[in-house]
Amino acid sequence: MRRRIAVVGSGPGGLTFARVLHRHGYPVAVLERDPAPHVRPPGGTLDLHEGLGQLALDKAGLLEEFQALSRPEGQAMRILDADGTVLRDWRPRPDDRANPEIDRGQLRDLLLGPLDVRWGRNVTQVVPGTPEGAVVRFADGRQETFDLVVGADGAWSRTRPAVSSVTPHYTGVTYVESFLDDVDSRHPDLARLIGDGSVAAYGVNRALVAQRNSGGHVKVYAQFRAPLDWHANLDLADAEAVRSSLLALFDGWAAPVLDLLRHATAFVHRPLYVLPVSHTWTHVPGVTLLGDAAHLMPPLGAGANLAMLEGAELAESIATGPGDLDEAVRAFEEQMWARAGRWAEITTAGLERLVSPDPGEALALFDQVQPS
Repeated sequence: MRRRIAVVGSGPGGLTFARVLHRHGYPVAVLERDPAPHVRPPGGTLDLHEGLGQLALDKAGLLEEFQALSRPEGQAMRILDADGTVLRDWRPRPDDRANPEIDRGQLRDLLLGPLDVRWGRNVTQVVPGTPEGAVVRFADGRQETFDLVVGADGAWSRTRPAVSSVTPHYTGVTYVESFLDDVDSRHPDLARLIGDGSVAAYGVNRALVAQRNSGGHVKVYAQFRAPLDWHANLDLADAEAVRSSLLALFDGWAAPVLDLLRHATAFVHRPLYVLPVSHTWTHVPGVTLLGDAAHLMPPLGAGANLAMLEGAELAESIATGPGDLDEAVRAFEEQMWARAGRWAEITTAGLERLVSPDPGEALALFDQVQPS
């Protein structure tokens, strides 16, 4: 019997879930609040790991297309100290496919393919346990019923309250995101500083990171420990005021590093929130979660990878399992919780070392995880 299945959210995890089900001939409704796929900037680049995100794409039959789009050279990483001294300059081998980069927009378009995405469907609530199934309510007053609703709707998930009362909490670390365009032609010195991948400079409880995307676009992140209301006397819509505030925060750092802020365009405040390291819930028939909705953790390269693999695994369990939908979901949740808990511990400890009173902790972490 065909099941009525929906996934809330068209991020990497939700689309991978839908794409793998589609590959197995199962219809799935993707419910997305955005009115169209390109109405918002898709975000920065992602590194997809061989045993996580790339494995998920293989399950979706998309690995070869991903390899054609991805940038293995984007794995390069340069580490500086606050005075601009190069401490590490790691470059991948030409055949290194461990964690190639891909722009989020390219990955989204790759996954979308033939999927049934219902744009402009702003989910406000998921109500499980009705005789007809799980009810999804929308902001426009409409509602639909499904046999399974998968919440892949991120940090502030509207699906999560159906299974858990837990909400994200602030880590004490804030990111301010900005960007550079046409960096190779407009800012060649910065292009050389960034290289083919990323450059990061670490100081006391703060860091500046620049990450190359495709097409000469570079994301810049100022990272620092601060109260959640650190900007209380600052108009975040005033780009020049934010720039001045950040330059004061990084006062004394090398001029080439500060040029990442001097030449950046626009600033977006992104305080880092997380869910508890071992977030689980009592199984609720008809509803489950994956990705950030289930296990929001610091953005250290694991989140999208985990979400994609979880989406692929859940889809395969439904499509190829013994046929009991609820048992497939139960088994998936147990597997997800164990793996996500390990990664949450790793990334939480990693954030403590990357934005640390001792800048040497970031360098030590790099040496620990980066191939020689």
